[in-house]
Amino acid sequence: MVARSLLLFVLAALAEIGGAWLVWQGWREHRGLWWVAAGVLALGAYGFVATFQPDPNFGRILAAYGGVFVAGSLAWGVVVDGFRPDRWDVVGAAICLLGVAVIMYAPRES
Repeated sequence: MVARSLLLFVLAALAEIGGAWLVWQGWREHRGLWWVAAGVLALGAYGFVATFQPDPNFGRILAAYGGVFVAGSLAWGVVVDGFRPDRWDVVGAAICLLGVAVIMYAPRES
């Protein structure tokens, strides 16, 4: 169950961050409206991916995803844009991922 949840977070991050990047490229870098349209579709896909999380609580899923988004955005920047995070970026992302683990996977009473 945890592995499935983690995979869904990764897919959501790829869709949202990739979609936002496509919109950025299309609009800000003047690559055209087709890039923007592809970005909008990817952002829509992100919304659907989140619904497959096993936890039924929207607020918990989106709060935890926020931490995944922070770390994923930095990783996207490294891989796609050649961004070089400093140690504080890495520390901040690690703190966010710790928050994800606590929010999503801490033992709870039923």
